[in-house]
Amino acid sequence: MKKVIYSAFILLLFGCGESAPSKQKIVVDGFAQGTTYSVVYISKDGVNYQRAIDSTLIAIDNSMSTYQKKSLISKFNQSDSTGVIDQLFADVFMISEEVYEATNGAFDPTVAPLVNAWGFGFENLNSTDSSTIDSLLHFVDFKQVQSDDKGLSKSKKEIMLDFNAVAQGYTVDVLADLLEVRGIQNYLVEVGGELKAKGLNMNDTLWRIGIDRPLPNLKEREIEAIVSLDNKALATSGNYRKFYEKDGMKYSHTINPKTGYPVEHNLLSVTVITDNCGYADAYATAFMVMGLQDSKDFLSTHKELEALLIYSDKNGDLQTFITDELKNYIELNPDKK
Repeated sequence: MKKVIYSAFILLLFGCGESAPSKQKIVVDGFAQGTTYSVVYISKDGVNYQRAIDSTLIAIDNSMSTYQKKSLISKFNQSDSTGVIDQLFADVFMISEEVYEATNGAFDPTVAPLVNAWGFGFENLNSTDSSTIDSLLHFVDFKQVQSDDKGLSKSKKEIMLDFNAVAQGYTVDVLADLLEVRGIQNYLVEVGGELKAKGLNMNDTLWRIGIDRPLPNLKEREIEAIVSLDNKALATSGNYRKFYEKDGMKYSHTINPKTGYPVEHNLLSVTVITDNCGYADAYATAFMVMGLQDSKDFLSTHKELEALLIYSDKNGDLQTFITDELKNYIELNPDKK
């Protein structure tokens, strides 16, 4: 599921006083994976790691970008049965497999043909009807892709992978690891709205993250909540920005891999907080497929995940569900106070 929903953005609150010479804020930002990225860290030596960051981003694109014809994932998608993978690809495949199993297939990277068919993928089809969807469903099943020491194999040549719903979160984790092996203990890494924070900012306080109010066509961003991240990763998914209308119908970018159709329910936005951003990213997508009640039930038995679910009630008003632990680190409707 191509996800270009960037519903979390960064509120970096730095003081205006002078800092000690040994404490410097370094910012590295730019464009990657069809979106923006920002790496902010507190340094004692002032070393800028942009070259290492850019090299890492290029390596991930060469492995998993469906928009690069020579990437490993593109070669696998174009192959009849097998493909070569690297460690980056293997890591994301493992995350995807775990979340696929845990959510009973709500998260499924082989949904790529359906995403393309509905006009949200890397190969958009000219038309979509029930017969097209029914035929494509035969090629949507992550169990039909196997990984071993030799690489990947698939049972049908038409099967394609798309890691866009997990790769940005995984990229955040890789960049965070890059900083940590260099001794950086205070940082905020963000790629396309998915992020991970550790330590403290220049104010010696926790990094504060703003979560958008999930309403379409807003002239300016409105904040629904602010979360203080304490050595955690955060990812958000939603349907309020990425959609299109045709013949009077509104089509969401989140495709249910079991039905083949865009989801239709009252869950508007999901923010997941956990230790690793790749998992947060994948689970946020899965919950958007599962809907409100199934997501709440899942969260009740998976305490390693914290979440903010924003949904509309029968009157069309916004409501929120917050897991218990997260209530200690979240501030709702800050602009209404």
